[in-house]
Amino acid sequence: MSPSIAVIGTGFGGLAAVIELKKQGFDDIVVFEKAADVGGVWRENTYPGAACDVPSPFYSFSFAPNPRWPRRFSRQPAILDYMREVADTFDVRRHVRFDTEVLGADYDDAAGTWSVELSTGETVVVDVLVSAVGQLSRPSYPDIPGRDSFSGPAFHSALWDHDVDLAGKRVAVIGTGASAVQFVPEIQPEVAELTLFQRSAPYIIPRPDRKFSDRHHKVFERVPATQLAERATWYGVVESLSVAWVHAKPLAAAIKAASKAHMKRQTKAKPGLFEKIWPDYPVGCKRILFSNNYLPALARPNVEVTTDAISEITPQGVRTADGVEHEVDVIIWGTGFKATEFLAPMSIKGPGGRELHDEWASGAHAFFGMTVPGFPNLLIMYGPNTNTGGGSIIYFLEAQARHLGDYVRHIASSGAPVAVRRDVEQAHDKRIQAKLGGSVWSQCTSWYRQEDGRITTNWPLLGLDYKNQAKFDPADYEVVSR
Repeated sequence: MSPSIAVIGTGFGGLAAVIELKKQGFDDIVVFEKAADVGGVWRENTYPGAACDVPSPFYSFSFAPNPRWPRRFSRQPAILDYMREVADTFDVRRHVRFDTEVLGADYDDAAGTWSVELSTGETVVVDVLVSAVGQLSRPSYPDIPGRDSFSGPAFHSALWDHDVDLAGKRVAVIGTGASAVQFVPEIQPEVAELTLFQRSAPYIIPRPDRKFSDRHHKVFERVPATQLAERATWYGVVESLSVAWVHAKPLAAAIKAASKAHMKRQTKAKPGLFEKIWPDYPVGCKRILFSNNYLPALARPNVEVTTDAISEITPQGVRTADGVEHEVDVIIWGTGFKATEFLAPMSIKGPGGRELHDEWASGAHAFFGMTVPGFPNLLIMYGPNTNTGGGSIIYFLEAQARHLGDYVRHIASSGAPVAVRRDVEQAHDKRIQAKLGGSVWSQCTSWYRQEDGRITTNWPLLGLDYKNQAKFDPADYEVVSR
């Protein structure tokens, strides 16, 4: 048989999946994309200063190096351009149905196929369903009383409203995560006042960024090995961060010391600021952020950092627990994403009508983040426990794409749908959760964890471990009878 395949999403995960499937000779592929272009989060996140925390030579596909990255840590427009170019080069667009959202999918027990319900009112039937919607695609808002009562413009950083002119305005920024650290320095010079509401401070370390010159570009183009060398170098650097979080306390201590020196140096212009923004949890427990301009922006006269809890949003602004109402003209939510709600809001029903979200009632789990017991021919890119604390997710996505390609080749030759064996997946999950239980991520509340403490996002070992372990083996799967 030559299976028909549906892929949901055209972010890096969707592109990796389609390209690998095409390499393996499969062409009956349809990709559903809710927007009008490829790009995933790099199409959606257009806030000022949006950039990647991983160096571009490593935050890119190994099979599609880009010798003309503008910077070491490229910004959103350059990353989106790269993704568009990859989609064109590898003939992905031919398979994509744009402006088409997937609402849900039902497995047909008798036929062994998936019926995919679309926003257009159509239903498309395929043999294999691949979700590539990722972990960071749905903006999260805190449950604060009066959140919708504010009378002025209010928007999430992932849904930036470029029609709102911030010049001369009093702006409240709620949240101090990766996005806020990037956009606050960009808007600080133009606003009249910026009040930053910080619930938990991030560790900040220097960002070793630089602009790549024409000379760099020419060397990369003429001697491709130089690109590979830089990619390998950055692989070593970011993997050492992963080691620090999970295994090496002395290395983590060194990173903490470097962060403290950097943060003290950059806040000395405003007495008392360092004490407000120095974290009170173990280094690595939450995402460590790279910045050279965030802390100097906080030290400017027109910026106030408040650590008092927010009690409510009012029509005029933000009221904190001390009773003070901070009157503002604009509210910007920098409060991250619903990272632990995998595949939501889609309804995925497997054999017998079993809901995937019922299977995940106590927390999402999947074999190497990709396959779920009882859900045949359903695969997930960037699924549970495949996020990296220090590396490049694209490195993981390439390993997942190979698993996917081998999986589809197997069912193509056997002619029967398969699902991961429950005992295999449970043993895998038990091993991963045991590793995570002893990691630094278990020591504080973050977007890596559910409310009950289970860590459903992160991979606890090295990227190389994932690449070596997450290989498709038919023995891990069982045929699902029709």
